Amino acid sequence: MKRSPTRIRFLLSLVLLLAGQTAAPAQGRRATRAQLEAARAYIRKSWRTLTRSNRDVASAAVDPKFKPRDNRALRWPVYVARDENLAAVRRALRAQMKPWEFADIQVIELPELMEPAPGLLYLPRPYVVPGGRFNEMYGWDSYFIEVGLLRDGELALARDMVENFLYEVEHYGRVLNANRTYYLTRSQPPFLARMILGVYERTRDRAWLRRAARALDRDDAYWAGAGSPHVTRASGLSRYYDSGEGPAREVLADERDAEGRTHYDRVKEFFRTHEVTDYDVSKFYDRARDELTQAFYKGDRSMRESGFDPSNRFGPFSADITSYAPVCLNSLLYVYERDAARIMRALGDRSMAGLWEERAEARREAINRLMWDERDGLYYDYNFEKGERRRYPFVTTFYPLWAGVASKAQAARVVSNLHLFERAGGLQTSTNRSGSQWDAPYGWAPMQLIAVEGLRRYGYEKEAERVSVNFLSLVLKEFVEHNTIVEKYDVERRTSSLGAGLRFGYASNEIGFGWTNAAFTELYAKLPPAARASVLEPGGAGVP
Repeated sequence: MKRSPTRIRFLLSLVLLLAGQTAAPAQGRRATRAQLEAARAYIRKSWRTLTRSNRDVASAAVDPKFKPRDNRALRWPVYVARDENLAAVRRALRAQMKPWEFADIQVIELPELMEPAPGLLYLPRPYVVPGGRFNEMYGWDSYFIEVGLLRDGELALARDMVENFLYEVEHYGRVLNANRTYYLTRSQPPFLARMILGVYERTRDRAWLRRAARALDRDDAYWAGAGSPHVTRASGLSRYYDSGEGPAREVLADERDAEGRTHYDRVKEFFRTHEVTDYDVSKFYDRARDELTQAFYKGDRSMRESGFDPSNRFGPFSADITSYAPVCLNSLLYVYERDAARIMRALGDRSMAGLWEERAEARREAINRLMWDERDGLYYDYNFEKGERRRYPFVTTFYPLWAGVASKAQAARVVSNLHLFERAGGLQTSTNRSGSQWDAPYGWAPMQLIAVEGLRRYGYEKEAERVSVNFLSLVLKEFVEHNTIVEKYDVERRTSSLGAGLRFGYASNEIGFGWTNAAFTELYAKLPPAARASVLEPGGAGVP
């Protein structure tokens, strides 16, 4: 029977309507209030599902970055610091764990001279892990997670996480990259003072604050102390620097592509086939032997201390990072010093507060003198070996606004360049498509939060609201489609599917995800009520 075009269109519309009742929402469909509340409920629940405590050390000891142990006789190691009471830790874990789970781990003292097999470092309190392959407590992730915990009323858990960092400083001399043995040679971006204040401002427990404050000098000495390899003598500013040597074990074990090539294999292929003008490539790659040099591995490890792993911010793969004082690190240390001064004043120690403030002021002056670029209206990283800034636009240009380092005029110039980073789903990390996960077109939750708070600090409410809505709506759209929240997003295409463009870094997009959950919670909470409806829109607020 012959059907008319009108009838065919009607039947097609009916099929699409019926399919739409059960299928995931399409790209252009507006989210509902119920879906928004489902995302918020997912986040609140995640604080518990991502929590690791001594009751479940057996699952916390499992490291997804290394191959599963098929032979149960090969138990996952849990290391205890050499100056800790090993017997007491064993008794505590045995008392809290199920007997068969305790039998799955081996609680041993951390060796002094030899490099230990990969394993978990014992921490006394519960903590929230990021999620996915990251099944341990991370340095800078934990700051953003604390922000989310405090916003959701999880004060006890936030305090536990600070306590764990105080424990790390006491036993390891600094906040660690994370509590695994292969992270013992480095830290991560410093937020300890800010985290201490986050808890204190809600408890007003001065006795606790006094105890917590004792960790500040030692942790800060890692970054800014006399004799620290992190201090650049000529500038007085600090850099990232990992004390370890050779390839990072976790990278060799886990960061492989579909063809089985490690990250380092792909780097060598890049050096073989591309001309590099950002630095003298012979420093990092021995072409005759087709081998990466020890200088490359030092830079690679130090880049991982920065948290931005990898990007081309300090040349391809950030291999030359140890030649730079980064604007992000020094802005964070300025905040650290200001926060330490606030803590000392709260404890009645005006003299010590004054010393911290003097250090902060000296750092602020150096940041603005060496890192501010008047021509471009952006903050850049400073190459102290060459005595020049590297003109590589990166989202860390907003850190001095977040920190309060910038003048009003400097902030206005940075905001005039917002278009370099602003995309339909929020802020991209850089303006360069290098194929690395911390370059364009990828956007990360902590960068959205820092930039938005920096914009608000200088009165740019409209811009802060737009960036917030665009990122929140992207996260919500992807949550509705996939029923999860992930680590990073393509903010240009507004998707969590990263595609073939991601060639360096790990190809997976980890679920959970701690800092994205936290940024979503905090950005949404600070949106004016009138702007919250825009979060439901599939395209967010749009970009001018």
